[in-house]
Amino acid sequence: MTIKEPSTPQEYEAYYTLRWKVLREPWGKPLGSERDGMEKDCVHAMAVDEQGALFGVIRLQQNNSNEGQVRFMGVDQNKRSNGVGSSLLKYMENKAREKKMTSLTLHARENAINFYLKNGYQLIAKSYLMWDSIQHFLMEKKL
Repeated sequence: MTIKEPSTPQEYEAYYTLRWKVLREPWGKPLGSERDGMEKDCVHAMAVDEQGALFGVIRLQQNNSNEGQVRFMGVDQNKRSNGVGSSLLKYMENKAREKKMTSLTLHARENAINFYLKNGYQLIAKSYLMWDSIQHFLMEKKL
């Protein structure tokens, strides 16, 4: 497994397609709903195998000079529990440190809280309910 930043139009297309498949399609959301207006200002990374097949994605956005936010993290259902998510997080935590950020926040879906706790994030508070059905929780990690 390699963690890398997408660099070609084809890699970006595959990146966004996986993001949609994991984070939006299961709830019937249309293609395109996996993007927002901040894409060009963020760091994107993806997990690929030796053949270049993509199976994990993550995005880092800088909220202010000290704080970053992990967003749009997703791992293909068949590759979960194999260290992919932890590797993606570590990659982005290192990117955040390079940018002199001192903390990362994220809004975890309820079923992902334990994963983030195992990766050193602290549960701060219940945050928002997405699409009237997916409860999210604010979490933070000091870098």
